[in-house]
Amino acid sequence: MPRHLAAGAIATLVLGAVLAAAPPKTKPKAAPKPSAPPLAVTTPVLTTPMPIACPDALGQGVKSGRVFCEVPVSHDPAHGDLIVVPRHQGPAFVRFHLHNRQLVSASLIKAKRAFTRATATVVVVKADGTILGRGTVQTEFRQESDLFDRVPAGPGAKGSKAVAPIGDELVEIQVPEDAESVTVVGEKVQLVQIDVTQTLSSDGVSVAFISSAQIAYRAAPAPKPVTPTKKKPAKKAATKKAAPKKTATKPHH
Repeated sequence: MPRHLAAGAIATLVLGAVLAAAPPKTKPKAAPKPSAPPLAVTTPVLTTPMPIACPDALGQGVKSGRVFCEVPVSHDPAHGDLIVVPRHQGPAFVRFHLHNRQLVSASLIKAKRAFTRATATVVVVKADGTILGRGTVQTEFRQESDLFDRVPAGPGAKGSKAVAPIGDELVEIQVPEDAESVTVVGEKVQLVQIDVTQTLSSDGVSVAFISSAQIAYRAAPAPKPVTPTKKKPAKKAATKKAAPKKTATKPHH
């Protein structure tokens, strides 16, 4: 065998032995996937009906069963319709239904002169007078079938009251976390009738009705009980013993 072929064969054998002795290549391990963050625990939203503390109520409707509260014009929240807001975390939402006040006259209806277009505006305020929002309802009246409901005249009386709710507008107002109650007061009502157009906004004038209040909120956690701190007993001040009095001794002669 020629020398150069023998040298090539030896080199091939040596390379094969080296490759056989080399450790097999291992695939790098994939980095572990990061674990998903824990789901945040959210407090469910509660929706609850709330009573309306109103200074003057028209009464309970025959068809709807709702109690209709008068909304007077006032710059003092103490004179409006109060809705208590439960303790809540984050904003809460107060909802109520807004209705116009309609004077019902059978003679005007018969004479086809009862037309009234009413636009009432109410204001929702905090106890300190801060305005949170407004609600508006607009209606048109021509005949009794336009009314939302009627309220009985009262004990011993026949028929219905001369004033009735008309229209049914849902109002929703956001309430901040620090508010414990809101008050609904009247701002104005604009009336367009056959013979007159006027705006009523004097204090004490009732401009609308509200009914069926609700609160949507996330309940605030109960306050942590305050544990009284134990007072450490006061250290008694060390009393110094009085040094014995030295008695003078007379010298002996």
